[in-house]
Amino acid sequence: MPKDFSRTLRVADQIQRELADLINHEIKDPRIRMITLTGVEVDRDYVHAKIFYTTLGSKEDNFLVEKGLEHAKGFLRSSLSRRMKLRTIPQLKFVYDESVERGVRLSRLIDEAVAQEK
Repeated sequence: MPKDFSRTLRVADQIQRELADLINHEIKDPRIRMITLTGVEVDRDYVHAKIFYTTLGSKEDNFLVEKGLEHAKGFLRSSLSRRMKLRTIPQLKFVYDESVERGVRLSRLIDEAVAQEK
């Protein structure tokens, strides 16, 4: 494993921890609630970071969370720059993670199929 690849993973992990802390303790926006950061992908040059998140709310709630995160993006990035010792703080892009929702849907389908066989 190349040295820079493992560093990229460590940086992504630290960004995820710092953002989770910032969202839980610093963000006062009522739109951003019940959110879980599921992962972070950082470019090798640290210019861009994709932050994957999921919520427990409905589709409408997801839309509000997305708007709240977009609104807080500048604050979150500047707060990251104070917390992390990086030359470049990446531009943040929030992406809704549908994998949890998909997993619940597949689990429900499997349960229904098993129930129909009985």
